[in-house]
Amino acid sequence: MIDGNVWRYVVIAVVLVVLEQIYFRIADRFNIVDKPNERSSHKRVTIRGGGIVCLFGAWLYAVCFGIEYVWFLLGLTMIAAISFADDVRSVPNRYRIVVHFVSILLMFYEWGILNSTMWVWVVPAWVVCTGIINAYNFMDGINGITGAYSLAVLTPLALLNSSMGFVDERLIAVSIISLLVFCFFNFRTRAKCFAGDVGAVTIAFIVLFVLGRLIVRSGEVWYLLFLVVYGVDSILTIIHRLILRENIFKAHRKHLYQLLANELHIPHVAVSAIYALLQLLISLGMIWLPVSHDLYFIVVTMFLCLVYVVLKIRYYHLHEEYLKHCN
Repeated sequence: MIDGNVWRYVVIAVVLVVLEQIYFRIADRFNIVDKPNERSSHKRVTIRGGGIVCLFGAWLYAVCFGIEYVWFLLGLTMIAAISFADDVRSVPNRYRIVVHFVSILLMFYEWGILNSTMWVWVVPAWVVCTGIINAYNFMDGINGITGAYSLAVLTPLALLNSSMGFVDERLIAVSIISLLVFCFFNFRTRAKCFAGDVGAVTIAFIVLFVLGRLIVRSGEVWYLLFLVVYGVDSILTIIHRLILRENIFKAHRKHLYQLLANELHIPHVAVSAIYALLQLLISLGMIWLPVSHDLYFIVVTMFLCLVYVVLKIRYYHLHEEYLKHCN
C-alpha cells in the first residue's frame, strides 16, 4: 500500500505542471519575456518568471498539509508578489525594499528570534538574509543554475531534517518537487522559461527559511556553508567590481559562472551542474566528515576563493575583449 502522502505529492506535481503551462500562456499573452542584450547569457526571447511555480508549490503545501507556517507563507507571498510585479514592469526600489524588509521580519517571527532573548541577532540576520536573497537573484543568469543549485541545497537539508526535525519534512518535499518541475522547463540547452525575479527570490526565501530553522535549532551558524559556492562567487564578484570602480547595482555579466558560460563557451547546463554538484559535495562533506565544522568552513571557503581568483586572473581578459567588441 502506497503512503497517502506519496499520492499527494504525485497530485501536487501534476497540478504544478499544469499551472506552469497555464502561466506560460499568460506570460506569452502579456509579453512577460526576457529579450537578449549585450549583458545576457542567452540569445533567444524566453518566457520570464517560470520560477513562480515554487510559490504555487508553497501554496499547494499549505492546502494539502495545513498552514503550519502562516507568517512564513505570508512573507513568501508578499516578496513573490513584488518580485513578479518587477518582472512585469520595473518597480521603484523603495517599494521593493519595504516589502523585502517586512517579509524577512515575518520569516524571523516564524523562526522565533523576535523575542527578548534573541533580538540582538535580528539586524545581523536581516543583513545576511537580504544579501543571500539578492545574491540568488544575481546568480540567476544561465539555464538551470537556480533550480539545480537549490536542489543541491535542499537535499542535504532534507537529510539533516530526517534526524533533527527542525522543519516539516513535507515542506522540503514539496519544494523539491516544485524545483524539479521548474528544472524540467529550465534545465535545458534551450530553456522554455527563466526563473525571473519572482522565481529566484521565491526560491531563495524558501531555502533561507529552511536553513534558518536549522541554524536557530542547532545554534550552528556554520551551516551557512550550504550556500558557500553562491556566496564566494557573489561576494568576490562584488569586490572585483568595486576594484574596477563599477556601479555594483548595475546589471553585468562578470560572475565566474558567466565567464565560464559566455567567454569559455562551456554549455550552460554543464556550468550549472558543476556549481550544484560542488555545493552538494561540500554540504555532504560537512555532514559526514569527522572534522571540525569551523575548520571545514574556513578551508572550503579559502579553497573556493583561490579557485575563483585563479580562474579570473587567467580568463578575465576574454571578458574585456568582449566588452571592447560591444563598444
